[in-house]
Amino acid sequence: MKRIPQDFIIDLIARINVVDIISHRIKIKKRGKDYWGNCPFHNEKTPSFSVSEKKQMYYCFGCGAGGSAIDFLMNYDRLSYPEAIEELANLHGITVPYIETSPDTKRNQSQVSGQNIRRDLYTIMGKLAHFYQTQLSTPDAAQANEYLTRRGLDEKTINHYKIGYSPDDWRITFNHIAKTSQEKALYDQAGMLVSNDNGNQYDRFRGRIMFPIRDRQGNIIAFGGRTIKANDSAKYINSPETAVFHKSYQLYGLYETLQIHRNPEKLVVVEGYMDVVSLAQFGIDYAVAALGTATTEDHIKLLFRATDNVIFCFDGDTAGRRAAWRALNVLLPTLVDGKQIKFTFLPEGDDPDSLVRKEGKEQFETRLNNGLTLSQFLFDELLIQVDLKTSEGKAKLSSLALPLIVQVKAQSFALNLKQQLGDYLGFLDITQIDKLLLPYDSSNNASSAEPENKMPVIKMKLTTMRILIGLLIQYPELSKLVPDMESLQQVKLAGIDIFIELLKICHERPNIVTAQILAEYTDKPIAKQLNTLAIWQHKYHDDEIATIFSHTLKELYDNILAQRQDELIAKDRVTKLTAIEKKELATIILVLSKKD
Repeated sequence: MKRIPQDFIIDLIARINVVDIISHRIKIKKRGKDYWGNCPFHNEKTPSFSVSEKKQMYYCFGCGAGGSAIDFLMNYDRLSYPEAIEELANLHGITVPYIETSPDTKRNQSQVSGQNIRRDLYTIMGKLAHFYQTQLSTPDAAQANEYLTRRGLDEKTINHYKIGYSPDDWRITFNHIAKTSQEKALYDQAGMLVSNDNGNQYDRFRGRIMFPIRDRQGNIIAFGGRTIKANDSAKYINSPETAVFHKSYQLYGLYETLQIHRNPEKLVVVEGYMDVVSLAQFGIDYAVAALGTATTEDHIKLLFRATDNVIFCFDGDTAGRRAAWRALNVLLPTLVDGKQIKFTFLPEGDDPDSLVRKEGKEQFETRLNNGLTLSQFLFDELLIQVDLKTSEGKAKLSSLALPLIVQVKAQSFALNLKQQLGDYLGFLDITQIDKLLLPYDSSNNASSAEPENKMPVIKMKLTTMRILIGLLIQYPELSKLVPDMESLQQVKLAGIDIFIELLKICHERPNIVTAQILAEYTDKPIAKQLNTLAIWQHKYHDDEIATIFSHTLKELYDNILAQRQDELIAKDRVTKLTAIEKKELATIILVLSKKD
């Protein structure tokens, strides 16, 4: 079994800045000591997501999401714990050490082997992309170049998207890239090999125009390949899912778009790689595409993080409208107020690539901008199924629309849809729609009516020990105020063990921050309580913290003395005290009588 050493994780947290990690993914602004922005993990209008540079932690007062940079990557980029650590290590060019425990050795000795699978996969995929690009200038790629020229792509666009060509040979790419045993293993892990029924392996991509797929950091994580052979059964093939590639979480062209437009005014979602590239060739350089899969909730979140305006562009045939309806159903629960969504349907027989070459940029963009709003498309699709001239038709419209509207959490969107439904049904009062929605609302309780940004109350009784532990986690430098831990080690008091342990950690690492302390307790039973104390809003001013900690510490020592006094009095009733114990009891009584 392999694991990452705890010391490495703590040192890694010391090297990174949670503000940098988060600000590269969402918009945050400094306000006071901390940074604030809209939470990426739930819908909200007012920023309740805070990032503390001092603690190296983030916390959302709206939904309670919080943690270190590692936790953020796990939740935002959908990475596992080791993958998040590898991602952070890769940013700093650090190899992640793994400890492999051998069950055969008596002392369970460990052997450290350096590896970083994600980093190594990024490296080999980068080599592949470069190789494919160089192959595009070889005589063997003549047919591929003819195809790209025919599609109107110039050298600038080809280079921007790093388009290349995979040689039409069973193993030439493998032989060129995979020189060592490690590279051969990585080549296979990257999904670049396939096996036949006899177990023989060969290159997945052969004789195809290659489209590298990049993540939000620009790493090449997969490829899409377009055949140039008329008799090929598969027009497009994609990389399989790997340790670094999950197609439901990626959009082709998003990285390239953000390189040109840091904050794009809008994004248009099309179907394929060539649609994205062809539109870019005509100056519509804000197109993205799902990777051979239907639009997912994660795709929607990616889009909303990047822009406030999203246009879905579909073919105008029956299949295109079905795909648009599926996208709408995914959109409804993820809608965010302030975002604008449109659906544009192209003339039958045309796709974005062919139509933009016919119409040109200006006319195509006019078509995009004149698309149907989400509510227009929703009701257009429903109204063709009913006859509003009859009571039965209105009842059917109600039964079709209500299950869709109830999914919308964004208040303004929901209100707009309810008002439109009320107009179609002839209702003057929107509360009539609210009554009709009740049977469809699974929550249907008082809590559903609470404001979305109401801050959760952390239910926790503040004992002396919890105050000390909470302040120590948030302000590790307070450990200097507790130079003597010997007197604490003999005490039988709930939480004293963890307090002493935290003091030792802080003494051993004078510059430790909150996130590093919490990393020490990952997967330990106490982790949840410590995380709660780490985000406890104590309301003390910064210049009061040390005094409050000292006073609370004195209260702890007084509790310790009182506990010892009770023990000595109880013992005296049973077996009588020794002379030394009597002297100790007298001293304790004197000290406690003088306490503030």
